[in-house]
Amino acid sequence: MTTGVRFLKAEGVEFTPCFYAYEEHGGTRRASQELGVDEHAVIKTLLFQTVDRKPIVVLMHGDREVSTKQLARALNVRSVAPCEVSTAQRLTGYSVGGISPFGTRIALSIVAERTIFDLPEVFINGGKRGFLVKISTKEIDRVLRPMKVEIGIRDTGGEGKGHAMNRG
Repeated sequence: MTTGVRFLKAEGVEFTPCFYAYEEHGGTRRASQELGVDEHAVIKTLLFQTVDRKPIVVLMHGDREVSTKQLARALNVRSVAPCEVSTAQRLTGYSVGGISPFGTRIALSIVAERTIFDLPEVFINGGKRGFLVKISTKEIDRVLRPMKVEIGIRDTGGEGKGHAMNRG
């Protein structure tokens, strides 16, 4: 049982575990294909940091990128950048490709693309590679209380801006 699952159970959240064959660098595209769901409903858990190194968890649709300019503007900071892999793993307690917003090692500020909450349910990492949980967006809102912003831009298909920690 992952830390994320323990967190969800402790909070009384109903969810459905979903396992798939994890592939290095397969990202949300691989997960959506394996599970037979729309990539838009597969949510990435990304870690960014402000210019003063404050870490931020960002939840984004699998088929979208994060506009760092819009994120910085929403946070009222000069700039944001993806966290280094080692920093993300240290802060969350999860391995890249298995980072969940639930049960992170330390409490982190969470920002979510507002349009995620237009969907009734989504698939989001449960705390290990190849493991997503199908969960109500109302429950995500209740237990994480994210700051909702419009920061998503069309995915250009690369490992560029906005793809930090985008490994599934």
